[in-house]
Amino acid sequence: MAQFEKEIVQAVLIADNNVWNFKPLSDEGSTALLPLVNVSMLDYALIALNRSGVEEVFVYASLYLQEIRDHIKKGIATYASWSFKMTVHMIGGEGCRCFGDAMRDLDAKALIRGNFILMGADTVTNADLRPVLEQHKRMAKFDKGTAATLVLKECAINVRTGNELLIAVDRQNSRLHYHQRLRMNHKEPRYQIPLDVFLGNSCVALHHNLLDPQIAIGSPSMLSLFSDNFDFQTRDDFVRGLLINEELLDSRIYVALLPAAQYAHKVNNWPAYQLVSRDIINRWAYPLVPDMGVYKLHQQYVFHKDNIYKSHEAHVSKVALRENVVIHAGSHVEAGTVIRDTVIGENCRIGRHCQLSNVFLMANVTIQDNCRLEHCVVGDRAVIETECDVSAGCVVGANCVLPRKTKLAKTLVTSTPNTQRKTEQEQEQDYETVELEAIGPQAYIVSDLTTGDPDDSDGEELLPQQTLCIPKMGDLMVPLDDISNCSDFSDISDDDEGSRAVTPLPDDTNIFLSEVIDSLSRGFRERSNPDFLILEINSSRYAYNMSLKEVNFNVVKAVFGMQHIVEPANNNVLAAIGAAFKQLGPVVSNYIKSEDAMLDCLKALEDVYEENPFVREKISQIVHYLYDKDFVSEDAIQAWYCQLGGEEHFQLRQSLVKLVDWLNQSSEEDDNDEA
Repeated sequence: MAQFEKEIVQAVLIADNNVWNFKPLSDEGSTALLPLVNVSMLDYALIALNRSGVEEVFVYASLYLQEIRDHIKKGIATYASWSFKMTVHMIGGEGCRCFGDAMRDLDAKALIRGNFILMGADTVTNADLRPVLEQHKRMAKFDKGTAATLVLKECAINVRTGNELLIAVDRQNSRLHYHQRLRMNHKEPRYQIPLDVFLGNSCVALHHNLLDPQIAIGSPSMLSLFSDNFDFQTRDDFVRGLLINEELLDSRIYVALLPAAQYAHKVNNWPAYQLVSRDIINRWAYPLVPDMGVYKLHQQYVFHKDNIYKSHEAHVSKVALRENVVIHAGSHVEAGTVIRDTVIGENCRIGRHCQLSNVFLMANVTIQDNCRLEHCVVGDRAVIETECDVSAGCVVGANCVLPRKTKLAKTLVTSTPNTQRKTEQEQEQDYETVELEAIGPQAYIVSDLTTGDPDDSDGEELLPQQTLCIPKMGDLMVPLDDISNCSDFSDISDDDEGSRAVTPLPDDTNIFLSEVIDSLSRGFRERSNPDFLILEINSSRYAYNMSLKEVNFNVVKAVFGMQHIVEPANNNVLAAIGAAFKQLGPVVSNYIKSEDAMLDCLKALEDVYEENPFVREKISQIVHYLYDKDFVSEDAIQAWYCQLGGEEHFQLRQSLVKLVDWLNQSSEEDDNDEA
């Protein structure tokens, strides 16, 4: 009779996510218990699983284990909405340092008996996951190598929060063939997808508008794959490893898209926290809205027009709340204060003539008279004294006291005078103490560089050259095109307009140049057929509507912009140029044919002369090389030299004097020989 027993629907919630991104509040408690519109993120995740018919949940944590256990016990004792018909177990291990370690520990404990739902405790969704689970089971019967099904959601927002993906899937069975996480607040002008994705599959669909809410359906083999591959540290490592080694591991990943009416988002940093809070207040995640009693079974708020949610036990003047405001029980707002786009926790005190916009106050916060707060988070029991100005993505930790007339922007503040960070050895218990700059007896500025390890953020890739900083809140309405290539939302402020004007985003010409550099670099490295490279360049030319003159100029500049010429081996730039033109000479010759094109070629050298010190030292020899190889003519060099006027070209003219004199002398000798 055992074969007829009903399979219990199980789920795993990973609670230790994004510890680094939520500094300094993550130093004071679990990020899973961080309030989101006055309900902890763990409760949102548990409610989502309960709504999806899950019967048994394992909450896995290695940090603040007892705190999470106490929260779950309290929820069960007070009949939280998720506690009905669902059993919640708290498990964890102190040695767990990453997502992969948690999965390996779960495999060792042998708690999962079949297919299961895998989520982060910071995922907010109103989706019913039962259809996706059934789809996964059907696929697993058809394909025994099915390891997981990733649950994704289409998005149409201009601001990236680090959860967006570019994927390639088989249109017939939704099998995943390519997976790339898009960088936060960075608009990629182009994507590089392996050619094998298209050659090996007859019908491939590309999706670049997908959001990854970190929901997956796992097969029993998923946990064993983590146990067998210790280099799988994050979920992205798992996906990447299976895509690269599909045949070796005999495992495949599939994709399921949520319907348009269902909401899902991962709260993995402060900008995502702000975005999801706004969505909940605007009722996009219905029924996960404040007036529906999300956590407790009785109504805590009254819903008013303009998305104002006010507790009966809150004392607020009528004109204080403008729009998109949630105010919890016990909070008090004095006359003359204006509040919009703000969440106020329990028992907060806000003084007279304050202005709050896009502010998130935890419980028992005190804000004294004449303060201005914008795009910031204030932790439990913090005090903001009179006439303070806190804006542009600040996070004020629990128990902090900001002195009177303090002005802060783009700053993290904690109440303790020192913090700890790992040394380079990254061994357990191997920490160094970092002294912090004081702005008051209970307020110390925390540098992003001293807050911890960015690897704690699941799945987010930071480039080596990228400044290490915690993503901060900013204006959600700013389009992506206006956001600089940085993970700091707060850089987009009125004070920075002048600096942004100095470094505009790349135009079509710069994008075209970068594509030509990529094509030539790859062609040089792989010794590609020059005809194929010419076709690529022409395709880019038509895509960006480049004139022939611009193409001539940028092709030459692209050759000199290749990495092995910019940084030549042994500083021998002449050898590097010779090797490049030996391979790519036919490409250059295809464009540099007429006298006008030769002038374009030499004018490109003017830019290269300014940018590359190795070229600057050898400019005369380089021009002579181009002349010897018939890329440019004597007349073109003479005409170009005559055009080099003014002080800005003085050094370049001086470097070319001997070459031009030699050309003139050779020309005179040829004339005499003919006579």
